[in-house]
Amino acid sequence: MYSRWGKRAFDLLVASILLVLLSPLILIVGVVVRVQLGGPVIFQQLRPGERGELFTIYKFRSMNSERGEDGELLPDEMRLGWFGRFLRSTSLDELPELWNVVRGEMSLVGPRPLLPRYLERYSPEQARRMEVRPGITGWAQVNGRNAVSWDSRFKMDVWYVDHLSFRLDVKVLLMTIVRVFRREGITAEGHATVGEFRGNGEPPSKDLE
Repeated sequence: MYSRWGKRAFDLLVASILLVLLSPLILIVGVVVRVQLGGPVIFQQLRPGERGELFTIYKFRSMNSERGEDGELLPDEMRLGWFGRFLRSTSLDELPELWNVVRGEMSLVGPRPLLPRYLERYSPEQARRMEVRPGITGWAQVNGRNAVSWDSRFKMDVWYVDHLSFRLDVKVLLMTIVRVFRREGITAEGHATVGEFRGNGEPPSKDLE
């Protein structure tokens, strides 16, 4: 009952309330992003949602657009300054995703939406993470966030799919508040954010926005 109707109603109610209550903060963060990093203020990117259907995710921009002499963007660790790190460590960059939740493309809690090119790299079991809407936060995020391996992360995503419930969602949301205040698991070892998933058994390569 909850997974079919209750979860969407809960998402819509809470996300709508948060958008109203946090609108002053969202406006302030947007202005500061514009001053610190320039435009565009909102980072937009296609991500796979439920059943792999693509949607546009909205986040506050956290990297600058500086390029090297070859015209290519500089590595993430060079474009992610103190302000970008602050946005990510406090999860303020995720606030625009509340609009994705209102639109029905995301949930408050669920597996994080990754990149479209990962779709062909998932094993059948890993692909089960897309049986539900992706979330702003999730079971993997409160159990290590970006600091855990891809294999562990996907196992936790599938575990969430199999154990989805109102009680679990509330637990994840409460744990998320604690993790954000502690700023735990923001990055993967050796990366500014999290290494790219290149398929089972392959090492990470580069960082992602």
